[in-house]
Amino acid sequence: MNLYWRLLLVVLYALRRSIITAQHLKTAISIRIMPNDLDVNMHVNNGRYLTLCDLTRVDFFVRSGLASLMIKNKWSPIVSEHTMTYLRPIKVFSKVDIHMEVTHFDEKYFHCTHHFYLAGKLMAQGTSKALVISQTGSLQPAFIIDQVNLYQENKNSHSTRA
Repeated sequence: MNLYWRLLLVVLYALRRSIITAQHLKTAISIRIMPNDLDVNMHVNNGRYLTLCDLTRVDFFVRSGLASLMIKNKWSPIVSEHTMTYLRPIKVFSKVDIHMEVTHFDEKYFHCTHHFYLAGKLMAQGTSKALVISQTGSLQPAFIIDQVNLYQENKNSHSTRA
């Protein structure tokens, strides 16, 4: 249940943050490590890192407008590959900054990096490969970015008229 609360908090916070544009495809969130994030060694479970990376993507989707487009068009984001390198253990109640950046994309996938920082020190890093699918198949990243740009333009034109 804690993960749903975190998800809700990330969404609500994202709605109040600045917009992410196609010229700046990166985000960062801060998370407090809770007891249910730990494994038997009393540090963040290796699988939990992937879940925390999901939260950065949610922040990214909401702030860019992609979440609205996915809901409207019944698109789904899919992570097809994810790797993590764990450099140092993260303990309970630590406040961690998680950075995500879309570094590039090809004909099918968005390629991202993920960095976990504790007090400015790199604790873990990873990469992921993701795509967006529709009911008819995968959508090209360039198309997705064009749609996000159009969404943002339309949203800005409506807000300036109001």
